[in-house]
Amino acid sequence: MTDPASLADAAFAPARDAVEAGRIPGAVLGVVSADGGRAVRVAGLAQREPDAVPMRRETVFDLASLTKVVFTTTTILRLVEAGRIGLDDPLAAAIPDLRQYDVAGAPERRLTLRQCLTHQTHLPAVEPLYTYGQDPETLRAFVLQREWRAGPSVYSDINFILLGIVIERLTGRPLLEQPLQPGFTFRPDPTQCAATERCSWRGRVMRGEVHDENAFALGGASGHAGLFGAVDALLEFAGRILDGSLLSPATMAELTRRQSPTRALGWEIAYPGWSGGDACGAGTLGHTGFTGVGLWIDRERGRAWTLLTNRVHPTRHRDTGIVELRRAVGDAVAAG
Repeated sequence: MTDPASLADAAFAPARDAVEAGRIPGAVLGVVSADGGRAVRVAGLAQREPDAVPMRRETVFDLASLTKVVFTTTTILRLVEAGRIGLDDPLAAAIPDLRQYDVAGAPERRLTLRQCLTHQTHLPAVEPLYTYGQDPETLRAFVLQREWRAGPSVYSDINFILLGIVIERLTGRPLLEQPLQPGFTFRPDPTQCAATERCSWRGRVMRGEVHDENAFALGGASGHAGLFGAVDALLEFAGRILDGSLLSPATMAELTRRQSPTRALGWEIAYPGWSGGDACGAGTLGHTGFTGVGLWIDRERGRAWTLLTNRVHPTRHRDTGIVELRRAVGDAVAAG
């Protein structure tokens, strides 16, 4: 098997080109093998404005929707392992007050954890919750009592906001106080972070504060966003999936099983045209985050990689080529 350093050298070329062309401020690529070997490559800036800050291996990123898989999916599965709830139990088993004014008829009460983890629900992709106020408890109550408009199954932040509330109810702790995998945090040191967007709503460049507006309004952490971490934390996490030590053997088998044409539990699983490129193994797991981050785990080849960029800095409203960049990096890692 090609060593991680050689893989990283080849795969980082398109990311370095994107930085040098000014399409993204900076990038960090990490590659880890099943035997624990790893390599990291770094280029560009962690912050472009108001002051330039160089990117470093230790730079902490807003992981955006990687929260869904690194934190929420893993935590839910540990609660399942502990017998606190079942994957096919309804959300109402953990949240009895969900749609409490329509206990008999509300479809949200019948949604299962598995359906939410695999995005097989009627819930919308997103809702601008932050425009309704910034009191976290009131917003949580709104999420629980809202009659959500029905639609086709889509990738939905609402699914994972509800799963975050399941975690809070079953553990008796708010998300901000949940135990995390080493190297991850909901409360980063801003001076160590890559900057994200100059937010028109909050009136500042976001650095060390969650970029996602709804997660911010919900108190800084939610089931869909809010987690921060650097490259080595993600490589350590990915290594535990590669070696099977993240969860019990039975739970690992369930985690990595294809649940739909494009989904495992929480994760995407390789399909034509996806973010991880077309050269990876058929069972490769992956997920991306809106801020410009992503993590992919190819168990067939015994390797994983994470590409971390701050592509929304200073604005999301430009074409950075992130879709093509992710695929190019994935193809280069898989081909090595």
